[in-house]
Amino acid sequence: MANLEAILDFCRDTAEQAGDLIVSFRSQKKLDSQYKGGIELVTNADLAADQLITDAIRKKFPDDQILAEESNPNFDSIRFSDTPVWIIDPIDGTVNYAHHHQQVAISIAYVVRGKVQVGVVYSPFQAECFCAIRDQGAWLNDQPIQHSGLSDMSRALIATGFPYNKQAQLPTLINRLHSILEQVADVRRLGSAALDICWVAMGRLDGYYETVSAWDMAAAMLIAKEAGAKCGHFVSPPSNVPIELHAEHLLICAPKLYDPLKTILQNANP
Repeated sequence: MANLEAILDFCRDTAEQAGDLIVSFRSQKKLDSQYKGGIELVTNADLAADQLITDAIRKKFPDDQILAEESNPNFDSIRFSDTPVWIIDPIDGTVNYAHHHQQVAISIAYVVRGKVQVGVVYSPFQAECFCAIRDQGAWLNDQPIQHSGLSDMSRALIATGFPYNKQAQLPTLINRLHSILEQVADVRRLGSAALDICWVAMGRLDGYYETVSAWDMAAAMLIAKEAGAKCGHFVSPPSNVPIELHAEHLLICAPKLYDPLKTILQNANP
């Protein structure tokens, strides 16, 4: 396997370059937006950052595979064998980005045989870089991080999000939200899944649940695991997808909250 510390340095440097790029696009008012499938916002900054990251990977690791939200979002095209896979989200929180919010991140994960080995989530507007190496810990700006350790559900601050195409799922989404709100202190909807998960990792949030895509969560979930949070799914994942990359029905939280939160979500039927 490649030197994971060198991989981490590469991921961090590349994410920071992409972060500088998207900050520049926004500050210089160069943004141009369109909608994928008529509903999902994408900007020219998403495309430019995707190209910057994928070009850097192809230059340094020409034989590796890339799963990227904008340039190659086809999960089925990836083979999780011996050839490493890079999973990237050039801008997680595009709606936030286009509306000049700060909750925006670049996410890069390095995966070998279906297991995430290195993860970097960089928030350029907050100058925060979350990093992890498998079995070696997690850091925010080079300082070790750990989950909140909360055990009292009534004190918990929980994050979630909603899909672009939410109408058909709305009864289920609202019922889950209602069931969670009845049991916890409050709920946040911050607009970047990667940062939500990283905030669980360092204790700004006590838990998070949502269905997203692999590029939203691959790097962040490693960071949360390495910070001691419990990570899993409140609906059993299929056997034909690497479990660390299955992005549906995610539940990530302080360990003592995991079982009660999972029970609430499983019992929340529309």
